Amino acid sequence: PNPWQRLLYWVAVLWVLAASCISFRGWRRSGFGASGFLRSLWVVVVAVLIAGAAVLLAAKLHTLHPPHGPVLFFKRFWGYGIWAFAQQFILQDFVLLRLLRLLPGRTAAITAAAGLFALAHLPNPLLTLVTLTLGLAACWVFLKYNNLYTLAMAHAVLGICIAVAVPGPVDHNMRVGLGYLTYRPRHPHHLSQKDHIVSTVAWVMADAPTRRSWRHARP
Repeated sequence: PNPWQRLLYWVAVLWVLAASCISFRGWRRSGFGASGFLRSLWVVVVAVLIAGAAVLLAAKLHTLHPPHGPVLFFKRFWGYGIWAFAQQFILQDFVLLRLLRLLPGRTAAITAAAGLFALAHLPNPLLTLVTLTLGLAACWVFLKYNNLYTLAMAHAVLGICIAVAVPGPVDHNMRVGLGYLTYRPRHPHHLSQKDHIVSTVAWVMADAPTRRSWRHARP
């Protein structure tokens, strides 16, 4: 709970940045270079196709709830795009590359990194399952192509897809940790209000972009 949540968030941010700077091994090895971008662009295409299918299914099931208009959509989710890149940096550079030096073999490092990524999403069952699956895939792709940009783009596409396609009462508005347990859906007459959600990863304790509650939510 706050204020410890925000305090520990900034402690974690400073620690990750400091440790990353001290152990920095070059832009290319860290995935910041252009190398592998075009060869790994298929990952973004796959993410778009999956998201498109999910959006069509959500529209058919009447669970689709995107922001109204491109301006509101951009205002709602531009911050999540940046956070998606930060998540991939933490998962690949801060966690995976260290586990490769600590554990015997790539398989063990990839499995451990994806497991930690999923663990950070407890007790949200949907996000835990999704991040375990995509975490395994992201680590494998990173070691093959060594590029963070396409992974971040795919992450943003799939994360926003979940935000607009899954009803709030199902995924608790993508909350994790204490936020998931204390979530209460808004009453229908509150539809004009914005609903704060916590970031989809436990490493970020600050408020994430807001989204509207599912219109059929019940108190």
